[in-house]
Amino acid sequence: MKASEAQMRAALDKPSDAVRFHLLYGPDEAGAAALAARLGAAMGKDAERIDLDGATLKSDPARLADEAAAMSLFGGARHILVNPVGDESLDAFAALLEGGVGNPVVAIGPTLKSTSKLVKLALDSRAAMVLACYVPEGREADAIATQLMRDHGLRPAAGVATRIVRAANGDRAVMAREIEKLADYLDAAPDTPRDAGEDALDAIGADLGESDAGAMIAALLAGDPARLGGELAQLSEEGVSPIMWLRALGRRLAALADMRADLDRGDDIAGVMKRRRVFWKEEKATAAALRQWTPAMIATAIDRARAAERAVMAPGNAGDVLAEHAVLGLARRR
Repeated sequence: MKASEAQMRAALDKPSDAVRFHLLYGPDEAGAAALAARLGAAMGKDAERIDLDGATLKSDPARLADEAAAMSLFGGARHILVNPVGDESLDAFAALLEGGVGNPVVAIGPTLKSTSKLVKLALDSRAAMVLACYVPEGREADAIATQLMRDHGLRPAAGVATRIVRAANGDRAVMAREIEKLADYLDAAPDTPRDAGEDALDAIGADLGESDAGAMIAALLAGDPARLGGELAQLSEEGVSPIMWLRALGRRLAALADMRADLDRGDDIAGVMKRRRVFWKEEKATAAALRQWTPAMIATAIDRARAAERAVMAPGNAGDVLAEHAVLGLARRR
């Protein structure tokens, strides 16, 4: 059944036997991940989390229902996160919904559309809840940033939430990281709230919107690991979140994939770049990338960028090191 964001939050904050499957789909992967994390918080810090993905469920459709029915090794709470997921997992989720009461499941499908078979399956089931996740804009984004700040014990001055939204380009994961930095700087917590003004933002350098990952992406596409290393170091010195430049890389790769598809249909490079409105300063580098990068290479790069982003967002991760290792490997064509 279809749910509003408020309904989905309530369901994840207080999981029940009536809803066994929570599907979060659409382009706002960071927002979906933030919502999915609410289930883990509701289950408790000692709960066992089982991580699966669509590829695993495609090869073993019975795995999901088995995990949902299984008991925790330590006898405590248990829940399942499936990320990423697509229509390849349809049989697995059909089996899950046919089963009885079990451990709650939340799945994130950033590439799923409203017409996807898995979305339709969940919409038709009373034991599932479905929410389409889109990148927030305007007042909605400001409200999200304001609530995140309050959750961290921050009392934002006028304009602060808007500045964070603009700096993060509406990306919830980037907003969350900047707000965490701000809370640490001000020594704020829910039980010890602090005022957060423009001066504090200046102190932590929250100006992500002015940072440019273009040079880093150009070095990667050119296959120049040495230059890429220097650009990564510069981004790190500027305090730019790896999530932001990984997503910028993902957008560039997606555009490159579209242009490669045009070429494979017989179009010429100059015509493709003109139609796709490639900035004139980037035409030479784009043409070179189109000659060097095959569709398979681009698809692999997109998968690795998304995997690196999920790894960076996971708790207890190695931070920037994971993202930098992933892109350096791509530049070396490995």
